[in-house]
Amino acid sequence: MWWVYIVVPALMIIGIYCFLSLVGVRTRLTTRETDRTADSMYGSYAELNRKQRKYARERDGQRQDDESSKTP
Repeated sequence: MWWVYIVVPALMIIGIYCFLSLVGVRTRLTTRETDRTADSMYGSYAELNRKQRKYARERDGQRQDDESSKTP
């Protein structure tokens, strides 16, 4: 049973290495540089803002999603 003293630490070292490499890959993938800007990512929501402003004008400045500012 002397081989258990070698195999278990070796497996633990391999497991830690695999975990760290996986985390490193995730970090590199999620923090890589990109040429996308907020305008290119959220440009399709500009129409929604126009609709919100139009709704607010029609309702005396109250926005559709702003329930707390409505007066009773």
